[in-house]
This record gives sequence, C-alpha cells and structure tokens, in this order.
Amino acid sequence: MDNSTKQELAYELEGIIRVYKDGHVQRLRETDFVPPSYNLSFGLSSKDLTIIPQPNLVSARLYLPKLHHPNHKFPLLVYFHGGAFCLSSPFTLKKAPEHPIPTAYEDSWAALQWVVSHRNSDGPEPWLNDHADFGRVFLAGESAGANIAHNLAMAAGDPDSGLGIGLLGVALIHPYFWGSEPIGSEAVDLDRKALVDRLWPIICPSNPDHDDPRVNPLSENGPGLTGLGCKRVLVGVAEKDVLRDRGWAYYQALSRSGWMGVVEIDETQGEGHGFHLHDLESEKAKHLIQRLAAFFNRDVPLF
Repeated sequence: MDNSTKQELAYELEGIIRVYKDGHVQRLRETDFVPPSYNLSFGLSSKDLTIIPQPNLVSARLYLPKLHHPNHKFPLLVYFHGGAFCLSSPFTLKKAPEHPIPTAYEDSWAALQWVVSHRNSDGPEPWLNDHADFGRVFLAGESAGANIAHNLAMAAGDPDSGLGIGLLGVALIHPYFWGSEPIGSEAVDLDRKALVDRLWPIICPSNPDHDDPRVNPLSENGPGLTGLGCKRVLVGVAEKDVLRDRGWAYYQALSRSGWMGVVEIDETQGEGHGFHLHDLESEKAKHLIQRLAAFFNRDVPLF
C-alpha cells in the first residue's frame, strides 16, 4: 500500500492532485519525459537548459527548425505549458500548490526577460543570438499556459515594464479564464464547473477571488484589455470545453475594447479541453496546429 493512502487527506482535485494534511502532494497524472534531440529526421533540433539556477531553478527546452542557410532567422515563440498550474512540467519543480500564484507568473516573466536579453545577439544562448527574429516574437500557451501568456502580454503592455521589445502576437489555446458569475454553458455543466471553481483558491490562496483579474481578465476591478502588449491575438476554443464560453467572452471583449490590434478566434467542433495533446495525428489536431503555424508565420503586415 502506498504510504500516501495512510495519511489524512486535506483536499483533492479529482484527476489532478491530492494534498495531505502533512503537506505531501500526490499528482495524479504522470508527465512523460522525452529527451531532447540534436538530429531528428525531419530537421528539428532541441536542447534543455537552465535559465535561472538555484534557488529558483527555471528551465526551458529550446527548439530550432532546420536551417536553410547559417544566418536564417525564425519567428520566436515562447510557449507556456498547461496543467492547472500544478501539472505537466517534466523538469521544473516549482508548481502549485507548493509554490502558489504568483510564482508561475514571476518565473515566466523572468524566462521571457532572459529570452529578450538576446535581442542584440549577445546573450548566453547561441541559437537565440543567431536565429531568433526579435521583430517577430510571440507568446503562446494552452490552458494555464494561455493564462500565463495573457498575463505576460498585459505586463509587456506596461510602458514601465522594461521588457525592451514589442510582442507581435499571442496565441491562447483553451485559455484558463474564470469568474464568480457563471456564463453560457457553465451553469449547465455543474460537475466540471465545480472542479474549476475549486482550482483558483488552491493555486492562489493569497487571493482566492475568482474575479482576480489574473484569472478573470474581464473583471470590473481589472485594468481592462486596452493595454494588451501585442498586435495580434488568436484565441482557440473547443466546443465541449467548460472553458469555451470564457474564451469567446475574451475574444468579444477584446474586439470592442479599443485595443489597437487584430483578434481572431478558432473553434474546434466536437472536442474538449486540450484534445490535441492526446492525439496529435487526428485531423482536428492537425488543423489546430496548422492554424497556429499560419498565425506565427504570417508575413502580411497588419499596420
């Protein structure tokens, strides 16, 4: 018998984590570790590195597409993984609830600043110095990662942020946004609503209010969306996702906010939250990936 079964349970998020009264956390979904590769058959190389050493220990995996010539420059995508702020990281240890909000935002901002430190081609990582186009920088993420991407874009829009570059675009796939008052189908899907209702107070005990602007960008107490620090936004939603209506509400609010950019939305019919992560070879997953690729590689200027 696992020792954790003998301990007294404090609370559980079904299918995600169990937290015991002695502080022990049991994560109920394993994260597979796939090693990086420098010589994949289709021309993509990858490597892992530590961005910030101990005690923070922020790590990342870098990907470099096949080079057509030595000085080839690519759009730079900074992607934040999902997992309810407490799952799905194979090598970074700082996850909630042991490291609650704002840790994820602070670490992600530090990672973005590290990336931007290469903008003059004199940073510590040669791949970024030689091949990143800092005129085409994008943030993206899925679920909690999309929440992080939005919040970093808001921070980047602050003229006093000191980021040093402009963001071209942000892609939010099945973004984790919520609120105290149910909207759309949330009032119908009560089981999944109850699960999401429990999440924010666990990962952000310092402010468990579901109208905290970090989880509810449309909160009346928030800064609004006009300061979003990018020129393009793509919102991806899925028909059967309990978070679908929040994605649509974000798209609609951004469209009429006065923000001086272009926002698009793409809905996948018949699928649920994070469907593409479980079957990358499905036609709907391929469509979503192609939609993202087109968003990142679009050459037609918007302004």
